[in-house]
Parts: sequence; structure tokens; C-alpha cells
Amino acid sequence: MTKRLNPILYTIYIIYVVIIALPIIATATILAAIITIAVIYFVKDKRWTYYPGLIWARLICATTLVKVKIKGKNNYNPKKSYIFLCNHQSIYDVFVIYGWLNSRFKWIMKQELRKIPFVGAACAAAGHIFINRESAIKANKSIQLAMEKLKDGASVVLFPEGSRTHNGKLNTFKRGAFFIACDLKLPIVPITINGAYNIMPHNKIFMRPGKIEVTIHQPIDVSNINRENIQQYITLTHNTINSALQ
Repeated sequence: MTKRLNPILYTIYIIYVVIIALPIIATATILAAIITIAVIYFVKDKRWTYYPGLIWARLICATTLVKVKIKGKNNYNPKKSYIFLCNHQSIYDVFVIYGWLNSRFKWIMKQELRKIPFVGAACAAAGHIFINRESAIKANKSIQLAMEKLKDGASVVLFPEGSRTHNGKLNTFKRGAFFIACDLKLPIVPITINGAYNIMPHNKIFMRPGKIEVTIHQPIDVSNINRENIQQYITLTHNTINSALQ
């Protein structure tokens, strides 16, 4: 998805990122966080809390010269609730989901992200769910909170691998997302993200320009899911996401 740049061109790109792109991104992040918190506090309209993040995510991709292509936009109804499950290649996964997934959703994210200045407060205000993976009891409470918030028509987005890939390949899935599907019987929508790993692998400080392609698959019916056959749905979701992974 991302062509190798000439070393001179990449050096010019890095200079552009440091001098121009990063200051824009930092400013946009602070503004988006403040606006999100303000909207929640003064307007209390949940729909509007998503627009600052949407604009922020698209601005980051445009500023860093990353193009995004979406396939399968007609495979789901933005007004219905789903459990969106995505492979996790890099931080750009967050940007493409925020910027191009046309759905009112809640993230389930690591507790550590709550400590990020402005961002953590904005995510908390917007109702995203932080999960403590070091404590099974606290993690279970977070999952229960997620299920409560899904009752108002929102969807939830998770990375079932739990952490970013270190080699671009799809890792084993954890079961938490599938327990939510089991309890609420919400359809699972697998999402395959291609190109984000090449743009910014886990061990790199700087990104590189390129293209990210997002494939939204057909929803998986979970009306018959239960604790005994949950592994079948984990395997099916894993295979579906992996089928479009390049």
C-alpha cells in the first residue's frame, strides 16, 4: 500500500512533518479535545461529540499525506448498533476509524490512555470506555459499562488483538468483544485495515506518506452465539478480517 520513498524525499518529508505537520496536529488535538468537552458540558447532544474527532482524524491524515479508501460502506446501517472489530496495525487505525466510520460508537481503550493530556479527558467526556487489563475484576466492570452504553443505540469499536501487530500479521483474538456479542446479541462487523502498518510500524517514531485501505465486511449474525460455541465466532471473525489483509 505504501511505496518506498527516495531517501532524499523522505528526509524532506520528515522536515515537513516536524516543522509544519506536528504543530498543526498538536493544535488540532487540543482544540478537538476542548470542543468535545465543551459540547458535552453545554449542549449535552451526543451526536455532536463525534464531529470534532471526525474532523481531527481527517486533518491528521491529510496533513501527513495519508490517503484513505473505504470499501464496503453499504454493508452496515449507521443508525443501528454493532460491535465493530478491527485489526490493529498502528495509531493510524484510530484515525481512519474516527474519520471514516459513519457510526455513533464508543471505543474500548486501555486505561493508560486516560492519562494523555486533553485526549483522555475528551474521551472520558464523550463516553468512551477505559479498561484496566491488569485486573480481571476491573476489566469485567468496564465490559459491563460498555454493555450499558450500547443500550442507547450506540455501537462499540474494539481491537480484538489487544495490541498492535509487530510484523503486520494478524494476531490471536482475545474473547472480551465476543462476550459482549454473546450477552447483547449485537451483530459483529469485521473491519480489515491495510497499509497502516507500513505508514507507521510500532517501532518507528515518524510516519511516512501512503494509502490506507479499509474493508468493512458483511455483519456476522450472532443470534445463536453462546459461551459454548463462542470460539466458532472468534475463528470466523479472525478469518474474515485476515481474508482481506494484504
